[in-house]
Amino acid sequence: MGHGIAQVFAGAGHQVRIFDQDSSVLASVPERIRANLVPFLELGLVAPEQVETLLGRVKPCSVLADLCQGADLVIEAVSENLGLKRKLFAQLESFVPPQTILASNTSAISIGLIAEGLAHPGRVLGTHFWNPPQVVPCVEVIRAPRTDPAVVDRVMELLNRVGKHPVRVEKDVPGFVGNRMQHALWREAIYLVEQGIASPEDVDAVVRLGFGLRLAFLGPLQTADLAGLDLTRAVHEDLLPHLDCAQGPSPLLERKLAQGHLGAKAGQGFHSWTPESLAQVKQNRDRTLLKILREVLPAPKP
Repeated sequence: MGHGIAQVFAGAGHQVRIFDQDSSVLASVPERIRANLVPFLELGLVAPEQVETLLGRVKPCSVLADLCQGADLVIEAVSENLGLKRKLFAQLESFVPPQTILASNTSAISIGLIAEGLAHPGRVLGTHFWNPPQVVPCVEVIRAPRTDPAVVDRVMELLNRVGKHPVRVEKDVPGFVGNRMQHALWREAIYLVEQGIASPEDVDAVVRLGFGLRLAFLGPLQTADLAGLDLTRAVHEDLLPHLDCAQGPSPLLERKLAQGHLGAKAGQGFHSWTPESLAQVKQNRDRTLLKILREVLPAPKP
């Protein structure tokens, strides 16, 4: 997600540096950003002559210390591993001046745990972008127990300026807001397949072609209000006892992992994937999201 986040800030006129310890990944950043820009170009959200200007604002850095020099904000987007994140933040703290804000793009790990042991935990917070970050407007801004409220305000203001829709998360709970809801849905979806109630294709169809269609326009609590909270309560009385409430990963999920069915990256998960089908899904996703956002919000910056 790092190159997509870099694109967000570069598209808003900021000079951005990006680092990856894998030189091949770092070298591919310009081409990956070019690929990200294709749906923006197709929909007229960015002009062809703007592409090189945007790319010129993103400077790959092969040395972490060079990335940190004079930075106002550093956003970490490494894999979801607490030990790795802690090690990286300790390195960042040794390279940046005290006023630099340090942010994590973690999807679920406690920001307080990531900041543990740092000399300046007050400048550490979470900025959870949603994939693809150059398209999806929402960013969860998570305040850890020791985060300076002024730091949260500064980041909220910056994200607004670059065209995002920042949301304050006032308590540093696992999964924050979005992933708590998303994984509750995934748990039930996997359970429905595991129990033979519906196929993966039909479970996905119910979301894509059913209630999922309205989620861009109406959130779950708005939908509950429209249905009536008395009806919501009545449905909960009948339905909640039957929902999956497992405290660990599904046995079906565990079996798939044991079989090497890791999802799109392995060519098989709940569905079968080819490189071509994966690329097509991503292209259609980005185009469709951008079209929806034109109706719901001001167009996102490229």
